[in-house]
Amino acid sequence: MRNILLIGGSYGIGFEIAKHLSKENHVYVASRSNEQLQNLKVTHIPFDALTEDISEKKIPEKLDGFVYCPGSINLKPFRHMDIDTLQKDMGINFIALAKTVKSLINRMNEGASMVFFSTVAVGTGMPFHTSVAAAKGAIEGFARALAAEYAPKLRVNVIAPSLVDTPLSERLLSNEKKKEMMDQRHPLKRIGTTTDIAKMAIFLLEDDSSWITGQVIGVDGGMSSLNVN
Repeated sequence: MRNILLIGGSYGIGFEIAKHLSKENHVYVASRSNEQLQNLKVTHIPFDALTEDISEKKIPEKLDGFVYCPGSINLKPFRHMDIDTLQKDMGINFIALAKTVKSLINRMNEGASMVFFSTVAVGTGMPFHTSVAAAKGAIEGFARALAAEYAPKLRVNVIAPSLVDTPLSERLLSNEKKKEMMDQRHPLKRIGTTTDIAKMAIFLLEDDSSWITGQVIGVDGGMSSLNVN
């Protein structure tokens, strides 16, 4: 069985990934909370990516897969955004990711896979997304460079979703009218589910994707490439 480490797998997309992977793998979930993990066959590791070093935690000496799930959605006009918001978004999305990768890169087995998350807003300019798009854009550049540096030993890929129904996005989907409006913005006329994104992450962790690295893959209901409205 493979050892898979998820940073932030206690809810949303991370939880969905952990649920599916735990059936046939040793899954370690490093997160601040574990309320939803009680019924899953996973090992929970109390961990705050912003303030702690993952190498100081009890994780396997060798890893076959790694997924970094923490993120943020700060949508506001740039003129109303302070530098602190930009720094916080960069901190949780990118700096904490880079710090964690730095701490465990030497634990990755030959042929191991890393999966990070971006957003459709990096490749498609969207109003009010300056902070999150900047932070996620850093992830995309980091992932491509990392994939080049560690090929062929290690694969690194990024998933770039559009809006997904998770606790992180609940403010944007707080009533049926808002949800219907968001559904209609997508060519496939619905927002994403955690399962939509989790299945791509699982594919990228498995051997079926062994010839895929350095890619940013849109799982976005057609948002990034189709104009059907």
